Amino acid sequence: MRIGILTGGGDVPGLNPCIKAVVNRAADNGWEVLGIRNGWAGLLNYNLDDPDANSHWIQPLTRAHVRTIDRYGGTHLHTSRTNPARVKFATLPPFLQATLAPNGDRQTIDATPHVLRVLEHLEIEILIPIGGDDTLSYGVRMHQEGVRVIAIPKTMDNDVFGTDYCIGFSTAVTRSVEFINALRTPAGSHERLAVIELFGRNSGETALLSAYLADTDRALISEVPFDVERLAALLVEDRRANPSNYAVVVISEGASMLGGQLVEYGQEDAYGHKKLGGIGQIAGEALKQITGIEIVHQQLAYLMRAGAPDSLDRMVAMSYGNLAVQQLEQGHHGLMVALQNGVYTTVRVDTCTQGVKRVDVSELYDSAAYRPRITHLLGKPMFLY
Repeated sequence: MRIGILTGGGDVPGLNPCIKAVVNRAADNGWEVLGIRNGWAGLLNYNLDDPDANSHWIQPLTRAHVRTIDRYGGTHLHTSRTNPARVKFATLPPFLQATLAPNGDRQTIDATPHVLRVLEHLEIEILIPIGGDDTLSYGVRMHQEGVRVIAIPKTMDNDVFGTDYCIGFSTAVTRSVEFINALRTPAGSHERLAVIELFGRNSGETALLSAYLADTDRALISEVPFDVERLAALLVEDRRANPSNYAVVVISEGASMLGGQLVEYGQEDAYGHKKLGGIGQIAGEALKQITGIEIVHQQLAYLMRAGAPDSLDRMVAMSYGNLAVQQLEQGHHGLMVALQNGVYTTVRVDTCTQGVKRVDVSELYDSAAYRPRITHLLGKPMFLY
């Protein structure tokens, strides 16, 4: 058997242990593994008419190749946000521009037929995409086209529908708590309000859980628009009640003020998303204007996903990789590996496209006080939702 494995979307700690687990378990069975570099871009850019130019996109993976990759973060295979089903004509590889034409007014191309030809040429029998809901949505497309797929969920936002846990989440929260507490030093020394912005486009779970564990004064999540006047009054009171005379608010990058819009910029990516970021600075400037108190503003951004994985992400990543190959050993495919109620399991591969995963506001958040509120813990999963 020949397996193709790729990582797509944002990098997170834990991808390399997962890749290593797949390669080693496959090697035990005498199976080959081809690493597809730069996510789905590796298949899009593979030129069937120029085999000598393709070494950048495809890398054979053996035990020797992956022996040490679990010791560092990121992804050994590199990544991209490429969606072969929705490629702007201007960004197509030149060799495909000559054969494919723009699709209507959107000037986009569905290059899936080319991807399928590449998979056939490479004799890849199984695809293992590791990614978030965007990357895995194209894995679902491959499944629908008849390709055998085992998907592995990863995202620091932990928002892939159908699983309680995604690779990268624990490390992102761990990093966030560490930096939030470190930023108490300048906030307290200067008696300021600290506004700390975390990644989190649609789901506020990372911000919510980080704020809960770091015991911040307030938390603003993607799911609940906030009133900056009310927030200012609450933070002034929090600062006054603190012997060190400072207060801390954590904010998701996808949060918005009442009546406002998401702070987006740049061009849409292949999945229709613009970049987020900047709501922390906007909120900080508004808070300063309302309260007259100086602000410490910090975007944690890529620091949340930098470096090696923590022990939990390493364990889940290795388990997901092994579980994926175990399913292949049993002849199963068309699945996504998952954790549900603390138990490793599998779900249909298209589960990730069947819904959205968001913070249960009524159970976990006080929308009036802008802070975590756990109504009850009995029966809750480890990460609360």
